[in-house]
Amino acid sequence: MHQLISQKLAQHSPRVLTSEFQTPAAVLLAITDDEHDPQVILTRRSLNMPTHKGQIAFPGGKAELDDADLTATALREAYEEVALNPQSVTVLGQMGQVLSRQGFVVTPIVGVVSGSVVDQLIPNLGEVDRIFTVPLSFFIDTSPVMDALPLVEGVKQVPSFYYDEYRIWGMTAFILAEFVNLVYDARIDLYSQPKTQPKTLSKT
Repeated sequence: MHQLISQKLAQHSPRVLTSEFQTPAAVLLAITDDEHDPQVILTRRSLNMPTHKGQIAFPGGKAELDDADLTATALREAYEEVALNPQSVTVLGQMGQVLSRQGFVVTPIVGVVSGSVVDQLIPNLGEVDRIFTVPLSFFIDTSPVMDALPLVEGVKQVPSFYYDEYRIWGMTAFILAEFVNLVYDARIDLYSQPKTQPKTLSKT
């Protein structure tokens, strides 16, 4: 799995968004190294958060001046939010940047962790109230519900994945869709004209 993801990311030219008015941020798309059933680590944002409360997200957040780069941002935020030791993460590369509705340019950093790490994660209840995993195969094999929601130039729709009681949508679902499209040729269509009415990302 490491080799496949690393190879695909190395061959990929990630999308770069630039604007002096946008704030850099990063998220960590962490996948366990389970050979037969790798898992994606996700969080549910606390209801106390000012934006996107209760929504499903990757660990991540705004870059700080002390961060060496955006990889450092993603690893620091993951440690702060879920106590994931940066030394436990093998960073494989990054996906294309995405612009959030709050004005952040978000860089997804892809990393692999040992499956045993998951049981050691602890949520920072000030930011997230739950940590859970979803099989990577679920995103590869599932036909998501598509909603009209442009996130970057050319993108006309984003998926919603429904897993157990969770709805995984918006930027998180978009990043996951781009990842499985790139690495596993999942062919989730993000660029056709959507059939549903436009959705608005919640600001609550």
